[in-house]
Amino acid sequence: MLAAERFSEEAARILRAEIDDAGGNEVFVLGWLDERGKVARLETLARGNEDSVPALLGRKGEDVPDVFIHNHPSGFLTPSDNDLVIASGAAGDGVGAYIVDNAVSKVYVIAEALRKKPRVFLDADTMTAALENGGSVAGRLESYEVRPSQLDLMRLIVRAFNEDALAAAEAGTGVGKSFAYLIPALSFALANNERVVISTATINLQEQLYNKDIPLVNSAMGEKVKAVLVKGRANYLCLRRLHDALAEASVPSLGFDGEEFEELTAIAAWADTTGTGSRSDLSFLPRDAVWSRVCSEGDLCLGMRCPRRESCFFMALRRETADARILVVNHHLLFADLAARHEGAGYDNTAVLPPYRRVIIDEAHTAEGAATSFFSKEFSRLGIYRLAGRLYRKKGAQVSGLLVRIAALSENRDRLDDAADLVRQLRSHTDALDEAALELCREEGVFRLTPRSRELASPLLLPRIDELKKTAGALVRIAADILEGVPQADRDEGSVWELKGVLRRLEAVGLTASLFLEYQEHPDQVMWLECQKGRGREDWARFTVTPLDVSHELSDALFRPNKTVACVSATLTISGGSSFAYWMSRTGFSLDGERTMLQGEFPSPFPYRKSVLLAVPQDSPLPDQSLYRDFVDRAVGKLIEISGGSALVLFTSYEALRSAYTASSEALEKQGIHCLKQGDDDRSRLLSRFLDDESSVLFATDSFWEGVDAPGDTLRLVILCRLPFRSPSDPVFEARSEALEKQGANPFMELSLPEAVMKFKQGFGRLMRRSSDRGVVAVLDGRLLHKRYGRIFLGSLPETRTCFGGFEAILRESENFLY
Repeated sequence: MLAAERFSEEAARILRAEIDDAGGNEVFVLGWLDERGKVARLETLARGNEDSVPALLGRKGEDVPDVFIHNHPSGFLTPSDNDLVIASGAAGDGVGAYIVDNAVSKVYVIAEALRKKPRVFLDADTMTAALENGGSVAGRLESYEVRPSQLDLMRLIVRAFNEDALAAAEAGTGVGKSFAYLIPALSFALANNERVVISTATINLQEQLYNKDIPLVNSAMGEKVKAVLVKGRANYLCLRRLHDALAEASVPSLGFDGEEFEELTAIAAWADTTGTGSRSDLSFLPRDAVWSRVCSEGDLCLGMRCPRRESCFFMALRRETADARILVVNHHLLFADLAARHEGAGYDNTAVLPPYRRVIIDEAHTAEGAATSFFSKEFSRLGIYRLAGRLYRKKGAQVSGLLVRIAALSENRDRLDDAADLVRQLRSHTDALDEAALELCREEGVFRLTPRSRELASPLLLPRIDELKKTAGALVRIAADILEGVPQADRDEGSVWELKGVLRRLEAVGLTASLFLEYQEHPDQVMWLECQKGRGREDWARFTVTPLDVSHELSDALFRPNKTVACVSATLTISGGSSFAYWMSRTGFSLDGERTMLQGEFPSPFPYRKSVLLAVPQDSPLPDQSLYRDFVDRAVGKLIEISGGSALVLFTSYEALRSAYTASSEALEKQGIHCLKQGDDDRSRLLSRFLDDESSVLFATDSFWEGVDAPGDTLRLVILCRLPFRSPSDPVFEARSEALEKQGANPFMELSLPEAVMKFKQGFGRLMRRSSDRGVVAVLDGRLLHKRYGRIFLGSLPETRTCFGGFEAILRESENFLY
């Protein structure tokens, strides 16, 4: 673009003079726009020193610039990584960013300079009018019906924006929560030029928001608010790493096996045509071993030194997000960004995401679990083997790996043999540790390190963890010596950066191993092992360090620093929506007593009383009784026979799932009812098969209690075989229960029960996804009727028709209801 379109003649002359005075080096300048939108006033901030740039973002008061400007002496105006980081931070405050050549004849606009306006408050009546009959959004939705609970939810979200408040909202199935928060979010972003982050737990909801709901709201508003769907960096292809992997694969005996090589070449062909480089756009799901070799990784990125930087898919995404006002992300990516900010990146600069101060968290019931997963650290034999294989491999007389390639460049190449010997030792110590861990996990599949378990862990496990840690440390040191011998001219080689990245990950394994060795010194962490079942291969153990409590981290990183945080889900309360206390305490939502905190329950508009039968047999054995398993196996088959399939059967353990499936699948298949079982295919394909076959039945466990959307005749029967209490042997649950006991609290009432109730509500919610849906929810756990706490489960559900009788009566009533 010609600079004359963005600068007044006088401003361009002054800027040229400043660049000349700096000897043609870089100059950093603040600019103010005139009424025509051109830069008319300048103030030079720094000359030839990129370290001064952050001062641009810290300038406050009335005289904040409209744009910051600097020159590229090379005349090559494409922004650097640092340019994008600074531009993103400035854009969060409405400040634009320009790059010019030394002659100030051309300009590259990284982010538009937007004139500052006083804050605009949302009008609740205007917002809700969009979803009234004939409203701008309602008119674009087929067969739309006004839902008062949706309008009430929107009013709460409007208040959260206007009052800089925290909000917690339980919105029942069918309320239409997406539009209830999207209309205020896009309106606020447009009116105030602020960025809003919308975080979800599932890919399906992310894609629905980005591809369907946001475009519809933009269309209704008549002005487009730029939105970008942001995935984690590892979801994108790195062209430089792909090129290196192809070069290594040219030696078939060393690089990849046959099937892996086929996948690699397919990815290479796709790379020539893809516009995004996103793994989700591939026509197949690549193996982790292949994708991990070619995906974009922050610690492996060459940045400005990368020869393929101009065609980088991830940098293209960062350019897109720099001036976007709506970012759609997942919880893991949000927590990665929040962690980086809390640890020092700050809230006014780009971290993983560009800066923001307004957040909407959908599917907020998963926030604690997602944060726990993100802040956990782990390692395993498979992961260490993968790192070792990247460093050094030998097949016959041929050797390969990063250490071999770097040693060829290094003055310290004589240390390669020592490094190779340590790689072999690392594998050996890893095998010994894995064997010890599996022995400890033999009885329950898990083993938690506690003072009580020291007698078992000390002789068998801890010495082998120490061996692993010392060997990993020694290998890192020798590899660093080899790296040190690489001439300066060769240090931008991609393999050098790859090696540095692998060594950082090996160091992380050593740090996690150290936590295990010092487990008694870290009462705020849970150290545990878990046996993982290999498919067609031997089992292996995963070593995990998990935070005991994430509430303070979430409070400090998410709820305190941001102006608006609105948390929405269909399941945030227990006992009829009267209490958010459990969810708030687990997430740290209520720890900042000085903040305005809003909350509300917005019931589903669906006709549960007419369309859902809740059936619970009074004569079912309790789960701890010997006849319970046989009863469930028999009851599942009989209920499915009555519904003719179209059923989802949810379990709390794989063992119970396999038992019921084995007992009933053969007879059901003979009746034309196709039986699907979790574990026979990956989750997405299994769900697709279930949705495509109306008469099918899906036997599933844990992850299928939520996120299954099967409207219509695809699903007419949901069987909840057991109340979803967490297993008391779960190491994290066990540790959190013990912590509550030490505080004098009742872990059953304050942790186990509310957690189970929220999951129970999710399972119940699988049945009715549209107002026209109709069916039966059968619960085969007698505790629902015979234990006092059963009333809390029942009180947390919407009002339905019920049948609490003998099992034979349940069968008759279910058949009458369905037909």
